[in-house]
Amino acid sequence: MADLAQFPFFDALLGRRSRRFPVGGHIPAGPLAFKSNKEPRSLTDLQRALVLATMSGQTGWHFAITHHPGYAPHLPNYSGSAIGRTFPSAAGFHTTDFFFTDDSGIYFLSTRDAVLDTQLGSEGLPCNDELERALNALLARVVRVSDERLYLPREQPYFEGHNTWIANWPGTLLVIPVADLAQQTLLNIAFFGQNGYALYDDLNGREIPGLERFAGRLEHAAEPQPISFVDQYSLAEASAELMTSSYAGHLALGAIGLGGWSVDGLDRLSVLGASGNPDVPGLGFSYDEDARWSMPNPTGLDGVFESFTRQHYGSMRAVVEALVERKFGAGGPFNSGTPGAWRDSRGIRGSAAPFDEEMIDLLTLQLEYIDSSFGKFPAAVPSVWIMNYLQAQHLDTDFYDALFTPGAYLSTHANEQARWGS
Repeated sequence: MADLAQFPFFDALLGRRSRRFPVGGHIPAGPLAFKSNKEPRSLTDLQRALVLATMSGQTGWHFAITHHPGYAPHLPNYSGSAIGRTFPSAAGFHTTDFFFTDDSGIYFLSTRDAVLDTQLGSEGLPCNDELERALNALLARVVRVSDERLYLPREQPYFEGHNTWIANWPGTLLVIPVADLAQQTLLNIAFFGQNGYALYDDLNGREIPGLERFAGRLEHAAEPQPISFVDQYSLAEASAELMTSSYAGHLALGAIGLGGWSVDGLDRLSVLGASGNPDVPGLGFSYDEDARWSMPNPTGLDGVFESFTRQHYGSMRAVVEALVERKFGAGGPFNSGTPGAWRDSRGIRGSAAPFDEEMIDLLTLQLEYIDSSFGKFPAAVPSVWIMNYLQAQHLDTDFYDALFTPGAYLSTHANEQARWGS
């Protein structure tokens, strides 16, 4: 652990590669054909915990949006969570949580809201009992979803063809960041609304009925935001969370001495459970189908990961109220009782601009319009979004010795089994 804590950042950054060939791997044909003479083996418990902590771990309190002249003297109220994590989130929205799978099953890990008993902190990786407490606090959040590894047939469309030979391979850890894109979109609609903008249905070429009664607070009523733009904006922000969490984990692989890579070649609907094949349950998410849509729309896994949609909250007003509770309720970023990074955290959090009843009504009107007009929320993007995964595995250095020039792996990979007892 002391070596890991001292591993140079630039060695991790510049030494990062997609090292796909694990122990037990087999490329059956082509110029890189190779068969490992080793058996697949799982990560150690400590290695798995370190990868999960690097991708999802809490690192203290984020600093929020510090100033907006239109909010003064109030603090801007953009954020969804008060917690800082190992990867960035637009305005502190933090709509991503994590599933992962290995040979022992499928699991869910949530770190976006409730504060862990012990966090990793922001002053480097401790090499003492504090690290053990932090990792145990993280693992205490893990919920088992299944006793079996995620199953996907090794063929297209379940995998992209170039991943059929290796993705989700025995012995590997596959981490699946999942974004509540419905909530991400609602947070953006709230952001625009608080700044005086409403939505315009550019997909149907019409205004949203009823917005005229909010003219007093919509300073930019003549410049509405197109629904398609807000959807794309939200998708891009959510994708950044997914990829940067995966990237953080990828950098950690080199430091630990593990192989693996940031991968997106697994079919999104099949992973979530909406492939239409009952023999491929994926993560078991519920989903809807509609003749107006080009593909099914997964919305969540009841009691585990529930998107901010009518399907899980019963009504769009209840969805809005859930967002208000997340922001302003106990533990929220704008609740004066939530600790923070400032000397006067109580006063600063308590100074945030409130969501009054008119704001709640404005958001509800727009969400109800979208949900009724398109049969889902958001209108033109999925309610739940996955794209980037991280696969971690023991590297078979024999493959690289046989087919690559020297330098294809780091010294940490060469010594991994001896260092970690793996």
